[in-house]
Amino acid sequence: MRKHSKRYKTLLKSIVKDKKVELKEIIDLVKKNSTTKFNESIDVSLRINLKQSKGGDLSLRTVVKLPNGSGKKSKVAVLCEPDKIAEAKKSGAEIVGSDDLIEKISAGKFDFTKLVCTPAMMGKIGKHGKVLGPKGLMPNPKLGTVTNDIIKTVKDIKTGLVEIRNDKDGNLASTIGRKSFSNEQLLENYRHFVDSVKKEKPDTIKGEFIKNIFITSTMGISYKIRAK
Repeated sequence: MRKHSKRYKTLLKSIVKDKKVELKEIIDLVKKNSTTKFNESIDVSLRINLKQSKGGDLSLRTVVKLPNGSGKKSKVAVLCEPDKIAEAKKSGAEIVGSDDLIEKISAGKFDFTKLVCTPAMMGKIGKHGKVLGPKGLMPNPKLGTVTNDIIKTVKDIKTGLVEIRNDKDGNLASTIGRKSFSNEQLLENYRHFVDSVKKEKPDTIKGEFIKNIFITSTMGISYKIRAK
């Protein structure tokens, strides 16, 4: 029989059943449940309606700029033309390169969490899409990672730009901060995130776009939030 830790048993006591709890109280509960020694991530999970009245199921993939940042550190690499390397280094990116960076990528060296690419270099990086894509590292114009404005893009990534993408069942998730954030910062990030997702609802989907919303911390328990 599986044994649960003392910490887990304590967390179970804070489960809310058959009771309407305000969002502010839930945020407070989630933070109180973040009892580990590290700075846990506060995460929101949504279930969206994929069924369109015309055509196939919706596939949502976009980015959201959290007003208070995500608290997540990103190691950014910039792939650009040689004459833009100096600009890229000023952007704050940890890794900058041109053909030399492509050689490292082709050798399977992915020492970064985000890859920004200028349009002129996309032709060279395209053949590595089968390797970069599954790792979520392939630059994409829709996500803002294919750009000539290197400085702005790197700054956005480092100050709270999060990528969201639904799975085949309509689930999507994102961090909205860390337990070290104030309740007000988390509330603002949460509301901005949910509002941003709602704005992505196409006219071909009828009824409520967001079906369910849950919020939790990395090692905590989740709480259901009313979508309306």
